[in-house]
Amino acid sequence: MLQYQIIPVTSYQQNCSLIWCDQTNEAALIDPGGDIDLLLDAVVVNKVDLKKVWLTHGHLDHVGATAELKERFNLPVTGPHIEDKFLLDAIPLQCEMFGFAKVKSFLPDYWLTETTVLSLGAEKFSILYTPGHTPGHIVIKHDARKLLWVGDVLFHGSIGRTDFPRGNHEELLASINNKLLILDDEYRFIPGHGPESTIGEERAHNPFLI
Repeated sequence: MLQYQIIPVTSYQQNCSLIWCDQTNEAALIDPGGDIDLLLDAVVVNKVDLKKVWLTHGHLDHVGATAELKERFNLPVTGPHIEDKFLLDAIPLQCEMFGFAKVKSFLPDYWLTETTVLSLGAEKFSILYTPGHTPGHIVIKHDARKLLWVGDVLFHGSIGRTDFPRGNHEELLASINNKLLILDDEYRFIPGHGPESTIGEERAHNPFLI
């Protein structure tokens, strides 16, 4: 069965997730935004074998530790969609804009599309292409446990910002309505910031969607 631990990182309290297959102990980090020692401590405590890094989009608070993880441990990096390449190319500029310590630019080993199937041990994941917050944003979907990693598309009681470069409010709402709200109420999601919620909860009570 798929297991996960949420690890808030950086001053932005971005929800990095350590996920693993409990049959094989193979693990991945989703959106390692920074505080690499904290992330590695969680790997050790959970006694898992870190194999991969997966990214939902290219904003610095979601990718800040990626270059170091890739370099130190030779981890393959997957995602986001290629439309976010401009953000990854601009990581040094993002560091200046957001007041983060300088980190290296990188490119993923694989870009994601909706035809991609991700695997981690015995677990399989599908991809939803959800532009709006950024043009290359994706959501990672695990049907067996009805779990979603939604990055900065949807939050408990809120939705993603679209005032960053190439953000688009209409696209964001279309992504939420056409890719997320069509799912069963029971799907639980881990947002990029703040508490977990469910599709049903947001469908019924999110003021930005009513």
